[in-house]
Amino acid sequence: AELELLVMDLADLDSVRAAADEAVRRFGAISLLINNAGVMACPLMRTAQDFEMQFGTNHVGHFLFTCLLAPALLAGAPGRVINLSSGGHKFADVNFEDPNYNTRDYDKWQAYGESKTANALFSVGLDARLRHKGVRAFAVHPGVIMTNLARHMEEADFQMLSERTPAGEEMVFKSVEQGAATSVWAATSAALAEKGGIYLENCQIAAPAVQGSDSGVESYALDAANADRLWALTEELVGQSFDL
Repeated sequence: AELELLVMDLADLDSVRAAADEAVRRFGAISLLINNAGVMACPLMRTAQDFEMQFGTNHVGHFLFTCLLAPALLAGAPGRVINLSSGGHKFADVNFEDPNYNTRDYDKWQAYGESKTANALFSVGLDARLRHKGVRAFAVHPGVIMTNLARHMEEADFQMLSERTPAGEEMVFKSVEQGAATSVWAATSAALAEKGGIYLENCQIAAPAVQGSDSGVESYALDAANADRLWALTEELVGQSFDL
């Protein structure tokens, strides 16, 4: 492979804008974007623009970067945008009244869940805006993989996750390669050519969530009205509207 690098701090919108400008200038046409970065279960921290760190990094930064890349994505169509969500979206829907924990008590796992639901809703909203122009968007749950994403986790956090696992089942950890597989499938599968705005896991389209199961996607994470509401809220947060 031939690799090119550029620097971006998703927790600083000035850095995101600079990186997006450089990417569009350097590459011109982009046929595939995988938004794979993120933070998880960190203490209450703030981004450069004072967003709650998980919502600001996992959602707002990726939203702005992707929208700024829209000219290159359209130039590279047909193409796909893959947004890494998580089974953690089951922890919480987006809190539209206080997404940045300015007035409510902070809960790191609730905040993580909100950011991962936002990733799924962004996929719905982006697909609705770009599918007629040849760009489709997907949300992906990669599975549970032991990477540096878990650097903020403590023993009590692993215990909590273990207790949430359905009775009679064990938490299944994937290798890095297994964790990447659904992203690769989402990016390349011919079976998804006419699809978009959906949530994928284990190299398949996820079924609706069922109580007592770790798999499946919650209906609120694919709700079109919530996706539009989140789009409008995020445009307000970044101070920029996108007519895609």
